[in-house]
Amino acid sequence: MSLVKHPALIGVFSALIVALLTAGPVSANSAPRPAAAQPPAIVIGFVGGFVSPENRVHSEVQFADQLRRIYPSGVNVEVFGDHRVNQAHQRVLALLAPGGHGALSNDEKQDARIVLYGHSWGGAAVVELARALQRDGVPVLLTIQIDAVPKNCDTISVIPSNVREAVNFYQPHGLLHGVRQIRAQDPSRTRIVGNFRFDYTHSNLRCPAYPWWDRYFMKAHTQIECDPAVWNKVESLITAVLPVPPPQNPAVVQHRLASSPKSSPRINRFAAAAR
Repeated sequence: MSLVKHPALIGVFSALIVALLTAGPVSANSAPRPAAAQPPAIVIGFVGGFVSPENRVHSEVQFADQLRRIYPSGVNVEVFGDHRVNQAHQRVLALLAPGGHGALSNDEKQDARIVLYGHSWGGAAVVELARALQRDGVPVLLTIQIDAVPKNCDTISVIPSNVREAVNFYQPHGLLHGVRQIRAQDPSRTRIVGNFRFDYTHSNLRCPAYPWWDRYFMKAHTQIECDPAVWNKVESLITAVLPVPPPQNPAVVQHRLASSPKSSPRINRFAAAAR
């Protein structure tokens, strides 16, 4: 078949040649990209009083180890000193955008599943980090303050509006004692689960692994930190908003089958039982 006899075909081939010659180089970015995997949930704990985040005498560090056993995957658990809020902030942003591409996208912000907890100055650090994430437009599922003590006259009783739910545990005695009440900056966006008071005046709770000066000068402040009852409640609250643990933890899965990260039903039951 001769192309000369078919002028229409000559026009088609000419158009194809022109298109190929004028087209730019093929870019890898032009190919369809697979949907990004959801980032892991993030749990950040803070120790107070310049305690090392690796000091396993302290319950905040022990609790992080416990969460890692419950969630061997899908949840990133890390502990920082109360004076390392900026470091914790940068770490959270890096976990939300593992590609390191700069500013977070709206999808990356809304996919965030973040829980913050801390004792003493660590409780103050919880609010400080939540406020930093508020400036970034990043939501926080839950904050937990345990006998939180303000630093530099900071107002740590007002929970920023990017936090969905917040809980405060405190005790009222001794040289150091936490804020008695937290409140929401915007009650329409943040639910205060409760301000729960613990009293160790007549308690025999001992914390033998803690330094003697903590046990002597800050007895009640130390007792609430090492109280297993407090940490059982903290675990119940946190696991209520995290994904269901992997199948290799059947006991924990059964313990949480009724939970929903969206409505936090176990947090509702916890608050009702504590009243």
